[in-house]
Amino acid sequence: MSEPFSSETDSSVLSYTDHTRGLVPIPIWERDLPTAVAKPYFKVSDTATPLEGLAFDRSGNLLFVDIYNSRVHRLSQDRHLTTVYSEAELHPAGIAVHKDGRIFVAAVGRTNSEGHFADGTIISVEADGSNCQTVVQRSLGHVIDDMVFDNEGGFYFTDFRGTATNPIGGVYYVPPDHKSIHVVLPSMCGANGVALSPDGKVLWATEYFANRLHRMDLKAPGVIARCGSMVPYHFVGRAPDSMRTDSAGNTYVAMQRQGRILVFSPYGVPIGQILLPGREDNRFLQCTSLAIKPNSRELFIVGWDLNGQGSMIFSASGPAPGFAMFSHQ
Repeated sequence: MSEPFSSETDSSVLSYTDHTRGLVPIPIWERDLPTAVAKPYFKVSDTATPLEGLAFDRSGNLLFVDIYNSRVHRLSQDRHLTTVYSEAELHPAGIAVHKDGRIFVAAVGRTNSEGHFADGTIISVEADGSNCQTVVQRSLGHVIDDMVFDNEGGFYFTDFRGTATNPIGGVYYVPPDHKSIHVVLPSMCGANGVALSPDGKVLWATEYFANRLHRMDLKAPGVIARCGSMVPYHFVGRAPDSMRTDSAGNTYVAMQRQGRILVFSPYGVPIGQILLPGREDNRFLQCTSLAIKPNSRELFIVGWDLNGQGSMIFSASGPAPGFAMFSHQ
């Protein structure tokens, strides 16, 4: 009698497939999403320098931050890189640009004796990096990861404190006079990215350590409508980071340690993804932030590689154009 299985078809043998090789295989339910692959646009560093906080300034230049070297960079449209602002122990993580051209920088702050970020801040500087002003004080104890302006000139920011089992972070709102801070969504496990819909009526946030996407209908600035808060999507692997919205209300989430961007409809249904080149070979898995150029489908993504390829800005095209965030801008 012949053997029921050959060595090649033995049902007791589990092998990798083309879809499951590598450190970060795409989950089966996301595998058939419409997919684009980004292209290298600008090499920032030959070393694996963590980058974050992409945003466009009033002149169409690309701003971003070097977190651990505490620098705010500007990449001109002709791809000339300069440093706009630097401050020791600032540890910037997010950027938003005010209507008057000032650059607001969200920073996770210095590290405490346990090695955790502990005293984040938000500062503002002029477009040339001068006249630094403190907007949110370090003494308040927030670990501020990202921020976004609303139509009134106020802004939302995320507090990155907490762990998967210690939900002490959250999303906060600062009114236009910048004189008070109000909690919007408390008890989060490391609130990270934050974004607003084009009309300013929907607030989005990512919860880094709990792998959740939050969607909140707003009845007023900083106030969630009744039955307006929900979690439309749970991620797997590591981990949802910064996010942006486009003019159609789609939401883009950078997947840190997965080398890709996930794109969601205005109601939080996944509709596509953008992969960084080489991710299937474990290259450029560190992917933390993106920015969509206003009035253009072109978007830019930062990524860095722990296997010797340095830090890079990539470009791709999304399903809808970006927009000049709000009327106050």
